[in-house]
Amino acid sequence: MTSAISWIKPDETAKEALVRILTDRPFVVLPPPLHRLPLRVGNVVEIVGPSPSAKTLILTQAVVNCILPKEWKGVQYGGLERAVLFVDLDCRFDVLSLSRALELRITGGSTKGNKHEYDKELFAACMRRFLYIRCYNSFEFLSILKTMHYRLQNERETQATGVYMLMFDSIGAFYWMDRALPSSSSGNNRKNLSLQSVAETTVQEIQRLLLVHPMLVLVAKSASFSDKQSISEVTRNSGKRQNTFDIRGPGNLTYRDYMPSVWQSFVTHRVLFRASDGNGKHQRHPTFSTEWLLPSVKLSDNFTVNDDGLIVIL
Repeated sequence: MTSAISWIKPDETAKEALVRILTDRPFVVLPPPLHRLPLRVGNVVEIVGPSPSAKTLILTQAVVNCILPKEWKGVQYGGLERAVLFVDLDCRFDVLSLSRALELRITGGSTKGNKHEYDKELFAACMRRFLYIRCYNSFEFLSILKTMHYRLQNERETQATGVYMLMFDSIGAFYWMDRALPSSSSGNNRKNLSLQSVAETTVQEIQRLLLVHPMLVLVAKSASFSDKQSISEVTRNSGKRQNTFDIRGPGNLTYRDYMPSVWQSFVTHRVLFRASDGNGKHQRHPTFSTEWLLPSVKLSDNFTVNDDGLIVIL
């Protein structure tokens, strides 16, 4: 009887479990315009929008916020002081833009008053937390994913903390190349590389990484807008259901998710960015609007990009 009671006795109370979970995986509030919903490691956030809609800039601002320390030599920066792994699939990421954004945050150039001197030591410490990988096709991308565990493990051993954010820009970069690949199986019982197999392997590898290396995943993806007639034709010809959203895009077109369903179900949060109808008082700069599709909540913002390349909420 005593052994049975000891077997069913809980190791911790619900309160203790909740405190432990929130301590190990606390909520993360990203910089605007991604600040509306609290996120935590393990979430996969998809940033969707046509080109241009400041998707890469939003990722850059999130990188700066993550690699900056919370405090440095008595100056409060409010950063996370954690490493970021940025996987560039578009092969267009500008590291110079990242360095300029980081320098603005260090010197306080984004605020009125409270200017600080440029600190080279702080800049170097922050850039050491930024890891960058470039891929030119799906073969390289899948190879990187399969070997990423060892790189993340090495980073954890080198620095005090491991990689906190994993970013992909953009996840649909090789869509048309993969779609042109044959989908039939070869005679040697090996699965050929195809759009579906790439998506399945990508999801499996990221899931394995998150089990060992808890990270927040941010993914940029180009938006596809089509009229309902063309969507019906694609669905009829391919025999596969296409996910559409009743969202008016340019020319009253409908937003269509072109990624395979295995990827769509893997995403936990999705936010759509698009050009706003009017510029209002900020006529010198284009304005953009946000809309959360997953979860579907009535939270939206309008923002613009100023001359310094910083996002300004209107």
